[in-house]
Amino acid sequence: MINLKKVILHKYKCIENDQSFEVDKDITVLVGMNESGKTAILEALAKTNYFEKDEKFILNTTHDYPRREKKRMEKLGERAKAITCEFEINSALLSKISEDIGTEVFEQNILRKETYYSGGDTVKNITSKNITSDYKKFIKHKTKALGISSTTLNDKLHKVSNKEELNELIEEYKDNTIKTSLESLGKYYENKWKWGNCLNEYIYREHISPNLPKYLYYDEYYALPSRISIEELESSQLDEDQSKTAKALFELAQIEISELVEADDFEDFKAELEATQAIITEELFEFWSTNQNLDIQFDIDKKEKADPEGNVTIVEHILDVRVKNNRTKVSLPLKNRSKGFNWFFSFLVWFKKIQEDRDSNYVILLDEPGLNLHASAQADLLKFIEKLSEDYQIIYTTHSPFMVDSRRLERVRTVVETENGSVISTSIQEKDPNTLFPLQAALGYDIAQNLYISKNNLLVEGVSDLIYLEIMSGILQQNNRTGLSKEITVIPVGGMDKVATFVSLLRGNKLDIACLLDSSIDRSSKSHIENLAREKLIQDKRVIFFDKFVKAKEADIEDLFEKEEYLDIFNSAFHEHENISISDLNSGIPRIVLQINKFLNIPRYNHYRPANFLARSGAESKDFSDNTLNRFEDMFKLINSLF
Repeated sequence: MINLKKVILHKYKCIENDQSFEVDKDITVLVGMNESGKTAILEALAKTNYFEKDEKFILNTTHDYPRREKKRMEKLGERAKAITCEFEINSALLSKISEDIGTEVFEQNILRKETYYSGGDTVKNITSKNITSDYKKFIKHKTKALGISSTTLNDKLHKVSNKEELNELIEEYKDNTIKTSLESLGKYYENKWKWGNCLNEYIYREHISPNLPKYLYYDEYYALPSRISIEELESSQLDEDQSKTAKALFELAQIEISELVEADDFEDFKAELEATQAIITEELFEFWSTNQNLDIQFDIDKKEKADPEGNVTIVEHILDVRVKNNRTKVSLPLKNRSKGFNWFFSFLVWFKKIQEDRDSNYVILLDEPGLNLHASAQADLLKFIEKLSEDYQIIYTTHSPFMVDSRRLERVRTVVETENGSVISTSIQEKDPNTLFPLQAALGYDIAQNLYISKNNLLVEGVSDLIYLEIMSGILQQNNRTGLSKEITVIPVGGMDKVATFVSLLRGNKLDIACLLDSSIDRSSKSHIENLAREKLIQDKRVIFFDKFVKAKEADIEDLFEKEEYLDIFNSAFHEHENISISDLNSGIPRIVLQINKFLNIPRYNHYRPANFLARSGAESKDFSDNTLNRFEDMFKLINSLF
């Protein structure tokens, strides 16, 4: 009900100056070289609201404040700010709050939470200043609903700021209806945390705080041991991180460690563990395609010792975690399987700890997931992360190109270490070639090699754009008119959202680039394009929109054709439909593709089919009007002049 929207890191380890990044609603990827500061970002975030009490995830000035600034901070006695998180409150929660306190009383959908260093403890600095509500509307709504509204009473309630003052007001009235009604408002005036505004405190305490995301952090050090001494686990003698995963396993199996230590018969415990291993195994092999012949096996063993009189006692209980290969019939301790398999299995155990909690909201923080996995197994892990993102926001770090989805490069944030500390930016702003390498590799070597063939590259959104440009250029050249220069390679990038990333990644290869785009881009894509020019990654004049060549504010490449001509192509390509005529279209809607969508009552038709039909049918046989040819020729002349 509340999503993490933006993170601003102020002072934390290698973060020495304010660094901010937007958080996607599903998956955000932090890409950077080793020691660039990726782990520090996840740690800082986890320490703002870790999902369980853990000394490791509490802010501490000694360990966490940038070392070279620590003395100055202590000398000045500053209350240092570590991190600010910005959250988005969704409409469902806003509606729930409105049902409680009244409509239009609280309409704030963005909340900022600041976290400070303070004596080694984390201070969640949410105060009245972070919450905005309309106290007068609240009073008006409540007194009206209770049937006691009056100017005098409402004015008196405006001055009440806590439960004691409310009780004093109640004593002023003898009317039992008014007294009872005012008493029913008591919960809104409790102000348990002594805020300046009791209503703001109530809204945060009752509605927002329970729904703020908690953070689950996981890295390779949480790997589950193969043999776990139950006694050592109970007395906390195991490695701290490994013991957390081991305890999570027993919690998942609903086994009390203290009961197991005292037990002589393990059958009940084994039954619980076997049920748990079935659950984990099923989910594991849904996404582990590398080897489907494996089974997880849990067993409880015991070490016995005889005294001089021959009496045998159990001195230690052992949980054995093994993996059996059903093909070879051989089982091995978990540690003898690959590190990648161990990571995947251990994470599932750790993750199940919070998956059982349906009442809380979680953000999952994964530090270098799948570091020891083969490329194909990393692809499986990406699918698993995609599935998790249906229910959780996920932020993970990586420097592996196989952990970056080339179709979703807008999710990527880069992290680079500089002389002034770590710097976080979007992929289109990044200039460091080593940081960019995983992103370049993620585009695919085959695609990259094709792009690098030509020095002059014209980026378009889709394959249909490429087809129309090639066809119309050929027709013009056959008639001794200007077409697209043969020195220019047209590159369909697969959508507007990828244009900015392609420009950013290719600019370092000394290539000339221009963009030919639909003018009807959304706000987010437009912002990316504007950033390209602002960061001087591409000149304004090298970003061309189709509306430049037609008398309209919005245009696609299809609008460069006369309407009758494009409808002729469309009708031939979609022969299953009745022919569409100009009179069928709503001329008040910009762009012919939208007019056709409206007529067919569908979200979007396949733009590739008309282009493909034109290519297959022999475009030279089409008799295009001078208006159409002139528009394309004007466009080609402009494009050629840029290279």
